[in-house]
Amino acid sequence: MDPSTSRPAVVIDNGTGYTKIGFAGNVEPCFILPTVVAANESFVNQPRALTKNSNWLAQHSAGVMADLDFFIGDEALTRSKSSSNYNLTYPIQHGQVDNWDSMERFWQQCIFNYLRCDPEDHYFLLTESPMTAPENREYTGEIMFETFNVPGLYIAVQPVLALAAGYTASKCEMTGVVVDIGDGATHVVPVAEGYVIGSSIKSIPVSGKDVTLFVQQLMKERGEHVPAEDSFEIARKVKEMHCYTCSDIVKEFNKHDKEPGKYIKHWRGTKPKTGAPYSCDVGYERFLGPEVFFSPEIYNSDFTSPLPEVIDKCIQSAPIDTRRALYKNIVLSGGSTMFKDFHRRLQRDLKKIVDDRILASDARLGGNVKDD
Repeated sequence: MDPSTSRPAVVIDNGTGYTKIGFAGNVEPCFILPTVVAANESFVNQPRALTKNSNWLAQHSAGVMADLDFFIGDEALTRSKSSSNYNLTYPIQHGQVDNWDSMERFWQQCIFNYLRCDPEDHYFLLTESPMTAPENREYTGEIMFETFNVPGLYIAVQPVLALAAGYTASKCEMTGVVVDIGDGATHVVPVAEGYVIGSSIKSIPVSGKDVTLFVQQLMKERGEHVPAEDSFEIARKVKEMHCYTCSDIVKEFNKHDKEPGKYIKHWRGTKPKTGAPYSCDVGYERFLGPEVFFSPEIYNSDFTSPLPEVIDKCIQSAPIDTRRALYKNIVLSGGSTMFKDFHRRLQRDLKKIVDDRILASDARLGGNVKDD
């Protein structure tokens, strides 16, 4: 009996910020780790030997050691801080693989060091961004089949899997719009009967990392005493722990001004170099961070279309017979959709856009548009 058919498939979901790995059938991933590689460059940069033979041997040894001495995830971040010999590489940028050598090293550690399985005994399920070029998919298959010798491989589009995650016996909907907001990319993907409507995919240049950068910028402009080398990481933690989505930005400013003690949070930490304690206030950035999705002009003057408007344009560009089903099933995916009340704000703004269109159509035609 083929062992690969009796053992669970390996699932690797590579994202710009984090990678989730595990086995098919598990409720949760076995590991969630940052998508980063730290490779030791000191072997490659060592001085060459004098003789021809020893020079070749030194170079060969350097290459072998450089291939073996690397870390991924949290271990990579720790190594880079403790030693200057390790250079950090982020293999995925804006949802696309940017460095294939580092990506191959990353997969190697995931399979052998974390999951501790033989790739020849398992089928593999990998994920990709909806805007990925066919050449990238071919290169992924080449690495998996030729380097790891996997018996079978399926590469799925991330939003389709997000839609399939809610597929149950009572709810068999594989038609809907997936709003996927990750760390490096934001996509609005319409799916009809499990197939992506490629011509209607929309993407916006605002993602989770932009929220972090905006929070970092706001704290810096307000003069908070945050260590420069740790400011990005602190902004990321502030975003994850304290940010929320507000219904009205003006009312939220007024609430913070009237009762600052109720809404302002305090962040405490220690400086990494000196160990001295420090503290800072977390104020307006609590609601201004997630607001970049609904009022992007406060962060990026080149892009001013709010997310609900982009979702509406996405659905309106889809085939007319799928639009009703798409409006009925909008699925949120990705870490940046987990802000408190994010779904309520999105639903309210999108409903207002649709209602305004119906009223305008009603006034133009002089009759009522039937709403089932």
